[in-house]
Amino acid sequence: MKNDNTRINVIVNIIRTLVLTLLSFITFPWVCRYLGDSAVGAYTWANTFVAYFLILAKIGIPNLAVRECVKVRDDKEKLSNKVQGFFLLQLIATMISFGLMCAVVFSVPALRDSSALIFILSINFIVGAFSFEWVFIALEKQFYMSVRSIVALTLCAVLVIAFVTTPSDVYIYSLIAVSVTVVTTIANLIYVRKFISFKKTMPYSFKEYVKPLFILCSLSLILSLYNQTDTFILGFINADKKEVASYSVGIKGIDIIIGIIAGLSTVFIPRAAYYYGKEDKRFFNNLTKYSMNICLFIVMPAIVTMAVLAKPICSLISGNFDYTSADASYLTAPTILITLCSMMLTYSIGDIIYGQILLPMKKEKYYLIAIGTGTVLNIGLSILLGGYVSTKVAWMSPAIGVAIGTAATDLLIVIFLISLTWKWVKQAIFNKNTLKLLIANLIILAVSLLLYRPLEMLWGHFALSTTVSAILQMVSLVFIDAIIYLVFLGITKEDLVYSFIRKDKNKAEVQ
Repeated sequence: MKNDNTRINVIVNIIRTLVLTLLSFITFPWVCRYLGDSAVGAYTWANTFVAYFLILAKIGIPNLAVRECVKVRDDKEKLSNKVQGFFLLQLIATMISFGLMCAVVFSVPALRDSSALIFILSINFIVGAFSFEWVFIALEKQFYMSVRSIVALTLCAVLVIAFVTTPSDVYIYSLIAVSVTVVTTIANLIYVRKFISFKKTMPYSFKEYVKPLFILCSLSLILSLYNQTDTFILGFINADKKEVASYSVGIKGIDIIIGIIAGLSTVFIPRAAYYYGKEDKRFFNNLTKYSMNICLFIVMPAIVTMAVLAKPICSLISGNFDYTSADASYLTAPTILITLCSMMLTYSIGDIIYGQILLPMKKEKYYLIAIGTGTVLNIGLSILLGGYVSTKVAWMSPAIGVAIGTAATDLLIVIFLISLTWKWVKQAIFNKNTLKLLIANLIILAVSLLLYRPLEMLWGHFALSTTVSAILQMVSLVFIDAIIYLVFLGITKEDLVYSFIRKDKNKAEVQ
């Protein structure tokens, strides 16, 4: 496994994520404007509920399957045997999960009003049992996964713009959303036959998976609970779900950056498992340092620009450009975005530690302890700050209170994980290269704060719509920041930037 292949996979994955982000920024603002905050809140809440059973349906199989399939990826017969076994396990788990979901929906009166949305969205995990996504992750088929995802989500974006025009179209939007999973699954079923056979030739070894699956299943459920707790609790605190809609707008930008780093895990997890299995400590440590470098390189400037541009970002997503009117929608979204900005760093680092250190070492139980404790803390803080303190403090809405509790919990979790894996992460995070990134981001923070108002006034002088002015303000500020950021890192020979400069120089010398 060559480092050049890793670099190519990283680039392909980032391109895919950026394209999907662009598509998301086209469809989500459209949905916010035409569905309205109540319908968006109802959809988000129903999707959160379904997510719990989606995680139960997976029972931790994808991560374990990737780890196990990497070991036999060069032997088609053994790989096929592994894939068949994991597929049967996931199919059984999916049917059990769907049955449990039906029982809960029909037995809890508060869920009956949302039952139509819930059952439409549950198509995601029923069809997902046949997706075999983890096979392509183990085989590192990044190009295929990128093209497939872009095609499916482009189709989704076209359908959303064509058919979602009123609040009552929330059911149509839900059907379009699940169609992405359906298209993805069909493509996977066709392509996976090139690498595996579904003919049984060997007995299945279910027994060896019992213990790791129990831990990973527990972890998946608790991680899902942790990720969705804020939205779920907020839905109960806020009856009309408008605060849920504001929260979903505020966290949208955060999810995009976290999604980029999480997407890169599809590149690094199989490599980390491979190197650790071969007891190649040098490459294993280098891979951790490389992935952390990419994480900090992307996340740190994202925190700066999103915090400074919180209002225009949320305005473009939601369509609300007037935060002075009490009757406007998504009023607290910018404050929520600023509050949650730190999660781009804390959650991403935690995800890298889990996927690239603890999982290959089969020490995922420590991540289970961290997330389990964090979930309890997050629930307590969300109820306290969102349900009680927000009623006593004028500036704090329930959504802002929940956001503060979530950000604080995530910080404590990542501190614990870093201390736990200090031997492997100390050189990857705390080094001179990170200091260069920190200084660069302090510089662009100062520049952003100085130029924010002048750029707003500049574009406001032209006869442009509010939307176009906001877009131009954001693009111009991000462009200026990017130039300063890259030039500074190039001059100081930051590892990631300088590696590309050095590579280009070497190519020029060869030519």
